[in-house]
This record gives sequence, structure tokens and C-alpha cells, in this order.
Amino acid sequence: MERQHKPPYLSHQPDANGHIHYSDDEHAMWQTLLARQAKQIPNRACSDYLDGLKKLNLPSNRIPQLHDIDEVLQATTGWQTAAVPALISFVKFFKLLAHKSFPVATFIRRLDDMDYIEEPDIFHEIVGHCPLLTHPAFATFNETYGKLGLDASKEERLFLARLYWFTIEFGLVGQTQRTRRIYGGGILSSPSETVYALSDKPEYRAFDLLDVLRTPYRIDHIQPIYYVIDEVDTLFDIVNSDIMKVVKQAMSLGMFEPTYRVETN
Repeated sequence: MERQHKPPYLSHQPDANGHIHYSDDEHAMWQTLLARQAKQIPNRACSDYLDGLKKLNLPSNRIPQLHDIDEVLQATTGWQTAAVPALISFVKFFKLLAHKSFPVATFIRRLDDMDYIEEPDIFHEIVGHCPLLTHPAFATFNETYGKLGLDASKEERLFLARLYWFTIEFGLVGQTQRTRRIYGGGILSSPSETVYALSDKPEYRAFDLLDVLRTPYRIDHIQPIYYVIDEVDTLFDIVNSDIMKVVKQAMSLGMFEPTYRVETN
């Protein structure tokens, strides 16, 4: 049987006034996703994320306009959003972060991708990441990451990608089961992974920069491993360390064996 390929996601372009128009179905998907997450995140997301979510005051019945998000980010940490297609190059991604602009793809997932989507949609970026962009440590980490990425070699960028993956995308805070909470946007924008991440199924590892840089991951299924920092302010400590020195050390040591099944043709 021939494999059916899904149609690609296409971002919406703003009109002459900078306004992005979405269909009723797209607004309905936002409403459904937000309502579902509103029930799941209060006892699972970290307090800094919840504080940021209150500051954003997201509409429940429609996809927000980016300029509304920008007003809050500019007032708190000096950041803003940048409308982008579904996928952008490493260079553009790093450049945007280095200039305090957070890339946001202006499309929303379809029903068959509701629980988990590989491409970062507007729900992932706005609900997953923007609340914590109001926090100085999270904002500084992203800016520093962008600057490091611009100066890095192609191979170094592959190792840096693992740092971003296990922190900004799929990071947890709190070293005990009682205190453990989510701050990674890849988790907080996924209804199914929000529940899974604090269950007894994944493996939790205390954050160690060298180990993180050597840990393989896959983007197409729920994570088997999460790295845990003490609190969101710990991102300041990571930024203040010599990240590129550890990247070079990780490159010399090589990768850990994958904990997931490696598929072969």
C-alpha cells in the first residue's frame, strides 16, 4: 500500500495593516487546544510559566495577533515575535534570537496532529514559549543561544541543538517528584506530553551540560528522557558557563547510545 503523505502546513501572511486572518476552523482549533491545556497545566507547569501566561492574557476564542503578544514581551524583557514559515534555517533562527525576536510560524495544527506536531505551529510558539519569554532568565538564555549559534560551525550547531531541545523545548524544573514541573514549550503545547512528562513513564536526569550535549533525541515521538534543572533561574547559570568549551568536549567524546529504537530500512 502506498503511504499517504499529509499536505504541508502553510503559514498565513499578514495584510497591509499587519493583521493575520484565520478561518473559523483555525480559531476553533486554538479554542479547543487552549481549553484542553487550561485543565492540564495548572498543577504541571512551573510557577514562572503560569505567571507569564497571566501576563499574556491570551484570548480563549481566537488566535491572538502577534502585535498583542509583542506589547507584553516588550514591556517585560524587550523581546518581540517574528512571523516566519513553518521551518526556517539555522542561520535565520539564530539571528532572530540574537536580536531578541522569537520566530512564530503563523499556522495552526490540524485535528490529526492535535496531540503532537513535529512542525512548530503558532500554538506551540505562543502558548509553549511566549509566557516564559517574560522571564529574564529564559529570555537571556534564548538571546545568548542565538549569538552562540551564529558563531558556531555546522557541527557545533548540531550539539547546540541538543541543548535547546532538552531545555527550552523539553525541560523540567524541580529535582523531586513533588516539586517537578514543566517549563519546556514542546511539552506545554502538547496535550498528551503534558500529562506524560510527569507520569512514571519517562526517565529523569539531573541537568549536566556535557551529558545533554551528548544525548540523542528524536522529534517524531514523545521523549523517553527529560533533563531537570533546579529552577528557571538556573538558565542564568548555564548562560554564564563556557558553553562552547563544553561543546568541543562533547564533540571529542561523541554521542551516547540512543535509548530509543533506531529504525533501519
